[in-house]
Amino acid sequence: MLFNSIDFAIFLPIVFGLYWAIAKKKIIFQNILLLVASYIFYGWWDSRFLSLILFSSLVDFYIGKSLLTTRNIKKRKILLFISIIVNLGFLGFFKYYNFFVDSFSNAFTIFGSSITGRGLDIILPVGISFYTFQTLSYTIDVYKRKLQPTTNIIGFFAFVSFFPQLVAGPIERASNLLPQFFTKRKFSYVNVSMGVKLMIWGFFLKIVVADRAAIYVNAIYNNIENHEGLSFIAATIMFAFQIYGDFAGYSLIAIGTAKLFGFNLMTNFKRPYFSSSVSEFWTRWHISLSTWFRDYLYIPLGGNRVGKLRWLFNLFITFLISGLWHGANWTFVVWGALNGIYLIIEVLFFSKKSKNFFNIILTFVLINFAWIFFRANTISDALYIINIMTTKLGTLYIGVGPDKTAPIYSLLAISFLFLVELKREFFDATFSISRNRNEYLRMFGYAILIFCILYLGVFGDGQFIYFQF
Repeated sequence: MLFNSIDFAIFLPIVFGLYWAIAKKKIIFQNILLLVASYIFYGWWDSRFLSLILFSSLVDFYIGKSLLTTRNIKKRKILLFISIIVNLGFLGFFKYYNFFVDSFSNAFTIFGSSITGRGLDIILPVGISFYTFQTLSYTIDVYKRKLQPTTNIIGFFAFVSFFPQLVAGPIERASNLLPQFFTKRKFSYVNVSMGVKLMIWGFFLKIVVADRAAIYVNAIYNNIENHEGLSFIAATIMFAFQIYGDFAGYSLIAIGTAKLFGFNLMTNFKRPYFSSSVSEFWTRWHISLSTWFRDYLYIPLGGNRVGKLRWLFNLFITFLISGLWHGANWTFVVWGALNGIYLIIEVLFFSKKSKNFFNIILTFVLINFAWIFFRANTISDALYIINIMTTKLGTLYIGVGPDKTAPIYSLLAISFLFLVELKREFFDATFSISRNRNEYLRMFGYAILIFCILYLGVFGDGQFIYFQF
């Protein structure tokens, strides 16, 4: 079920009403309702894959309980290994089986031989990369004795499948989200009001900023042979705002929806395009994933507590795997490797970078260059685009079919987003329409946003980019 769908517009008020109608009863009834609602939410897409969530939840729940009572180090390692194999096994099979089979087959053609790998007709379950990481972090934390495992199976299952953040994050840590399922939740007008406001801003980012920009981006990137350098530059910058609006918008809708039910999710974006270095960018972009890789891959590898060469290797391999996490395509691997190279160069030559206009622009350019590989359909497409951008600027394509207004509306939406973020970054970090002291101005501001969503928004073809990951 998509957030930006009629189905969700009907689903959410029903669940919200039922949830608070039983608020005076025991927490377990609220958790059961959330669990059922979450399974309906996920099963709306394809009910067959509910079995994956169920099985993964069962495995990690019982492994967590076993880790609580098992003192033998060898047995604890075996239990952790089972959790890793189950979670990464599902992820590897559904997401990467065909990718590795095809890559293995293609590798032999380089040496003049041929081998035919047998691919499978596999559907990628929505959100599998997100909920497998979430459940895996639970067992790792329990294994390290950083977290006390729960014995409440309903609460744990609801934690794993919590529908606001089930399919595209934020990837919550059990230490933050799980205890909230066992804490009395009372209706709060403040929470509901803030949740709705976050959702409105999130829908603006998704439906107006991202989906408007997507019209232009898709017209260029899906038809590269008919465009020249200036168009590729414009489309790449547009894509930077498309993916930001799409994913930051989803995160805000998820955070806002969770607040409606009395839950607090972690912040996932903090104005990343105002970063003055690539390392700073990754403390502001998809924070829940970047901190996951930091805590469960980078630090276990040794982090920066090792020799310099090993430290650089740790940085590179972390981002290489992060790129592969994003998709079963060599474009994502190259994108991850580029970010790893950026960080290595920063460590070697630019360990101290001041926050100034030049560094912000340079970082934005570097991130956009990497986005070319992220958005391109193939490696060859990305290399073709880079070649044309640097050798043949040509003319700028400004229209999409008969609709010449699409880029204009998109630029207006991006400009508004930029001004809001500029205000928050450099002048008032607490700036928000919802914090304006004048009640009428607040109401007017949100009325304008809702009007823009309804009038300028793109409806009917708005699947979130990160659903494919």
